[in-house]
Amino acid sequence: MKYYYTYIVKCSDGSFYTGITNDLQRRLEEHNSNKNPSSYTSNKRPVALQWFEAYTNPNEAIRIEKQIKGWSRRKKIALIEENWDKLVLYSKNYTQFGDHSSE
Repeated sequence: MKYYYTYIVKCSDGSFYTGITNDLQRRLEEHNSNKNPSSYTSNKRPVALQWFEAYTNPNEAIRIEKQIKGWSRRKKIALIEENWDKLVLYSKNYTQFGDHSSE
């Protein structure tokens, strides 16, 4: 069975990158190489895997990737830390908590 992975890496500058792949190990190696000098992570190496989830349906992996890319930094951290209470809280109260992308 073929798997597709949605993942989050943390870059050396503290930012997060969310993506999808069908080979997680290869993709991490690509992020940490200079294979694509114009990529977001190219000048933010090394990157470290923070979270991933496997799917058998590539459309589901793409849907989750797009969803996470729209999340605040705070919400991504809650997902990485598996803090489900905060994840729900930040989902319901975005206007109260705001983006806080600098945290």
